[in-house]
Amino acid sequence: MRCVIARLPFDLTKGGVLESMKGIKPEQASGESVIIGRRTYPVKQVGQVVTRQDRRDFSAGEVVRAMTQLGFTCRGVPQAPALTRVLNPLQHASAMLGAPAAA
Repeated sequence: MRCVIARLPFDLTKGGVLESMKGIKPEQASGESVIIGRRTYPVKQVGQVVTRQDRRDFSAGEVVRAMTQLGFTCRGVPQAPALTRVLNPLQHASAMLGAPAAA
C-alpha cells in the first residue's frame, strides 16, 4: 500500500511492517499505540522504525492512518477519569432527598 508520511511516499505492506518490528522491544506507550503481533508499540516508535526518519518529522496521525489501512489495531490516548465532587454527609443526604446541592 502506498502512503505518505512526512510528505514522503512509502510502499508499506503488513508483512513488511511485521518484519521490520521483529526483534524491536516496545517502549512504554503513554499516548497513541499500535498492536503489532502480540506487542503494543507507541505510534512514534513504529513510524521511526518503518520510515527510518526522526520522530519529529511526522505526526502520530499519519502513522495511525497508515497502520489502520494495513489492518493493524490502533489505540488512542487513554482518557483521564472524570473528576467527581466529594460530598459531605449532609450534602449527600440533601441530594438524596432532592434538595438543591449546597455549594
